[in-house]
Amino acid sequence: MIATSTLAEEILELKRDRHAILLAHHYQDAEIQELADVIGDSLELSRRAQQADGDVIAFCGVWFMAETAKILNPQRIVVVPDKAASCSLVEGCPPEPIREFKRRHPDYAIVSYINTSAEVKAESDIICTSRNAVSIVNSIPAEKPILFLPDRNLGNYVKAQTGRQNMKIWQGSCIVHNTFPVRRVLAAKATFPEALVVAHPECPEDVLRHADFIGSTSGIIAYCAASPAREFIVMTESGINFSLERAAPGKRFHYVANENCNCSECPFMRLNTLEKLRDSLLYLEPRVELSEELMERARLPIERMLAVT
Repeated sequence: MIATSTLAEEILELKRDRHAILLAHHYQDAEIQELADVIGDSLELSRRAQQADGDVIAFCGVWFMAETAKILNPQRIVVVPDKAASCSLVEGCPPEPIREFKRRHPDYAIVSYINTSAEVKAESDIICTSRNAVSIVNSIPAEKPILFLPDRNLGNYVKAQTGRQNMKIWQGSCIVHNTFPVRRVLAAKATFPEALVVAHPECPEDVLRHADFIGSTSGIIAYCAASPAREFIVMTESGINFSLERAAPGKRFHYVANENCNCSECPFMRLNTLEKLRDSLLYLEPRVELSEELMERARLPIERMLAVT
C-alpha cells in the first residue's frame, strides 16, 4: 500500500465516522487516489457530488471543484484538505470583467469552462468541461455570439472543432498544460518512435498538432486503455499515471516536462496531502461556504451543462 498504514487507517475511520464520501481528481497524488471512493475528471466528479448522500463530501482536487460540489449538493458539508489549492485559470478570470462584458454585450452567450470560480459561474449561461466543450458550444444556436472563458487553448480547439466564427475567447491558460513546449514533444517522439501522443486540449495548438488523440483526462485514460498501442507520450498532468496504470496495465507512459518546473505536476494539486486530508475530516475545515443566492445562480448553468451531456 502506498499510503502509510497509520494515516490511511485514520482517514478511513474518520470517513466512516463522518459518513463522508471521498472524491479525488485524477491529478492527485497516488496515495490520496487509492483511498478515494470516486476518482474522476471534473465532469465525473460533478455528477458524483450531485448524487452523494451521507453528511460530508471530502474533495481532493482544487477549490473550484469543491465549490461545484457544494453548489450541486448544498445540504452536504464540503471540505478540502488545503484551501490554497487554487487554479491559474480561476485566478486569471475574476468576475467583475465578466459582469462588465455582459453589460456591454448583452447579446452574447457566456460559456464558462468548469475551471472558474462560483462567482464567474453565476454570471455564465452554461458551463462546460474539456470532455463536453464541443457539444456544449454546438448546442448554442449558430447565430448567437459566444464568449468562451477562461482557457484560450481549449477555446481555440473548440472554435476549430465547431467552426464557430462568432466566438470571443478569454486569454487565460493553465500553468501546466500551456507551458508544454513543442520541442520537447518532438524530442519525446524521436526517443520513443513507437509511442502515440495523447494530449489534453488545454495544451497549446502547436503541441496539439502532433497529438494522435486529444481529449479530457478521462478521455485520455479510456483511449490508452482501448488502443492496441503499448506506449504513449502523455501531455497532461502526471498524476494521471495512477489511473492510467490501473486502466492499462503493462503499457508504458512517458511524461513531457513543461517549462515552469521541468516537471508535469500542478503545484496546486500537490498542496493536498494525507495529513491535510485527515485534518479536514477531523475538524471539518477548510469548509466551502457559499451564499444561497450565489449557489442558486451558479447551479443553473451547471445543470444546463448536465442536461446537454
